Amino acid sequence: MAKVIFITQANEREEVEGDSGSLMELAVQNGIYGIDGDCGGVCSCATCHVYMEADDYAKLGAPEEVESDMLELDDNVTEYSRLCCQIPVSDEIDGMTFTVAPK
Repeated sequence: MAKVIFITQANEREEVEGDSGSLMELAVQNGIYGIDGDCGGVCSCATCHVYMEADDYAKLGAPEEVESDMLELDDNVTEYSRLCCQIPVSDEIDGMTFTVAPK
């Protein structure tokens, strides 16, 4: 079971937990403000853009090419940007914090 923290666009701290699916699915299921997941998790909309803390980003690694290409279309991308539809819910993300990117 992974417990993660989302910092929403309204600067609210939301702790959620799950054991399967993607981080985007977990966010949508828990009503995390600012995570829309319009494409359903197929990496084609960037409505699940989040920022990671530097140490956590290093643990998960850089996005693959299709995710990087989608992030390039977002004006708010940083060096720690990820699309949470591409992050599986697993013990690896337990305790991590994800900040919802502005739209």
